[in-house]
Amino acid sequence: MNKVLIWSITAALAGFLFGFDTVVISGADKKLQLLWGSSDAFHGAIVMAMALWGTVVGAIFGGIPTNKWGRKNTLILIGVLYTISAIGSGLANDPWTFAIFRFIGGLGVGASTIAAPAYISEIAPAKDRGRLVALYQFNIVFGILVAFLSNYLLSGIGENDWRWMMGVEALPAIIYTIFMFSVPKSPRWLISKLRIDEAKKVLEIINPDSDVEKLMFEIKEENNRDLPGENIFMKKYRFPLTLAFLMAMFNQLSGINAFLYYAPRIFQEAGLGESTALLSSIGIGFINLVFTLLGVFLIDKLGRKQLMFIGSFGYIISLSLVAMAFFFGWTGMAVPIFLFLFIAAHAIGQGAVIWVFISEIFPNHLRASGQSFGSTTHWLLAAIIPALIPTLFSTIGAGVVFLFFAIMMVFQLLFVFFMMPETKGVPLEELSKELTK
Repeated sequence: MNKVLIWSITAALAGFLFGFDTVVISGADKKLQLLWGSSDAFHGAIVMAMALWGTVVGAIFGGIPTNKWGRKNTLILIGVLYTISAIGSGLANDPWTFAIFRFIGGLGVGASTIAAPAYISEIAPAKDRGRLVALYQFNIVFGILVAFLSNYLLSGIGENDWRWMMGVEALPAIIYTIFMFSVPKSPRWLISKLRIDEAKKVLEIINPDSDVEKLMFEIKEENNRDLPGENIFMKKYRFPLTLAFLMAMFNQLSGINAFLYYAPRIFQEAGLGESTALLSSIGIGFINLVFTLLGVFLIDKLGRKQLMFIGSFGYIISLSLVAMAFFFGWTGMAVPIFLFLFIAAHAIGQGAVIWVFISEIFPNHLRASGQSFGSTTHWLLAAIIPALIPTLFSTIGAGVVFLFFAIMMVFQLLFVFFMMPETKGVPLEELSKELTK
């Protein structure tokens, strides 16, 4: 189990780079606009958002190398993309060059949401799969915190401090890429490529106490059931496809990304001063980390469905309270406290579950394609919803926006109750049979 844990942590470090890469630009935001004299529209759409569009493209096409070259090789490529992006962004002398290198980093983020959960789910024993895959989400949150800390420490070290903020990511990216060479290839991917002897060696390490020959037979049997040219949009895969779509959709209809991107603005809308708003934002990062860690600890004990129930009720209560605070003009620390509850609900529920669940519900040969579909749904909504927030706040008001998110979470609760299967402790091949009947 020690080796499997080390391999899982290594692959999950792609999530650390994802979190770091996404947030690190916040420290350079205003400095870059001032340096290059960009308009608000150009700065927002090109300089700041280019990485996000790279993420969407990476999510759409990331399943191709994950299937063709394998999970391990794709994760190594992702490390190279992060390294190139960090060095290029730090050395850029104009906004277009900067945006291109940020786009390259975004490709790594999008592809990592496919390759890393797929890899970890395929090397993990069924009883530990939830917490091992959830390490990816924990690393995302940890990367976000480290990026905030890194920006704080590098701020003011010189006229070009933003270059160091952007370039420092190259160091963990290079370390991660080197570490990825030490992990084995996914045994299920190896079997799909008929590399049986290699797969057997890995499975003997992963499952020392089980009948490896029987497990290999079950994996081969599942592969034999699947016809050449199959895809996730075929009728027999409609249920797992629907599950992936709804899980990713509800993740963003909670308002989580809109909130993370605009936390200081939301706090100021609620009547807090700028310094208090920034301090509250740091509190969010800490609560996110603590409750994500709790979710990782509980996911294989309580199960995915139980965590989603807890998270859904937490969402509904906290978002309703935030909406009421805006409707009735409650001021002071009421809104931050309600939003801390919201972050805790997200971290222990959707945050811990989404990448685990989507990586489990598709058969081996379509896992990367299914991950790609779920990830693309997630990232498209993650691009669209936050972009609408400033306009919605100024037209219909923050109270109505948060009430809408609360109503969407009632629908998520119904989805969890009536549709979502429990995947805790079930072998991947058995899940495939159950969900594609």
